[in-house]
Amino acid sequence: MKKIILPIVVATVLLTSCASREKIAYYQGIDNTEIVNKKFETKINPDDLLMIIVSAQDPLAVQPFNLTTNLSVDPMNQAGGGQMQQQLYLVDDKGYIDFPTLGKIDVGNKTKEQIVQDLQTKISKYVKNPIVNLRIMNYKVTVQGEVKMPGTHRVTSERITLLEAISLSGDLTTYGKRDNILVLREENGEIKHHRVDLTKADFINSDFYYLKQNDVVYVEPNKVAVNSSAVGPNISIYLSAISLLLTTVAIILTNSNK
Repeated sequence: MKKIILPIVVATVLLTSCASREKIAYYQGIDNTEIVNKKFETKINPDDLLMIIVSAQDPLAVQPFNLTTNLSVDPMNQAGGGQMQQQLYLVDDKGYIDFPTLGKIDVGNKTKEQIVQDLQTKISKYVKNPIVNLRIMNYKVTVQGEVKMPGTHRVTSERITLLEAISLSGDLTTYGKRDNILVLREENGEIKHHRVDLTKADFINSDFYYLKQNDVVYVEPNKVAVNSSAVGPNISIYLSAISLLLTTVAIILTNSNK
């Protein structure tokens, strides 16, 4: 009987053993890491949807520089009510938008501040002290793989870190590979990728610490997840059965030795 118990005990320990702290803990070595403070500014890319509103002390003066709003009617609303929706600017594949009165404006690969200053300068020729507000309306990032809630997250602040995106997805599961996070990014029509090790604090200085619009984050499964998939999706049931079997055998042996 003891010859049967020993292999079962060994198998159970191997399946249920915990990973070491070095493979799980984030920000290791942060006390000895020099953090470089970098100013991150979002740049406008093709296919971005922009809401640009021009205002001034005289509202009538800036009307030619604003897109008209559309009345969106809800067909399910029997009262016939609707909501006014601001039209948006779609950045074309060359980085341009069609702006009222001014014509084509180059916004590609520029920061919001640069675009606002450029528009204020151009509109100032027609309107005194114009105020330009710009916002990206389709800023989003996608998190996939071994996280608790994978999916696409809309970013309202127009700036998000890799850690914030992962937190929005409920953090990594116990099966997530923390030292090899993959970030996919499109820049100038090319797909680039980068690997991030969350267990080392120096990733904070990486160019991928801040995510850009439409970035995709993929968390790979670790060896435990791969081995578990080989055993099957019901591994927890198997482990519970083994534990119950060991307990039963232990009771039988105890009673037989009395």
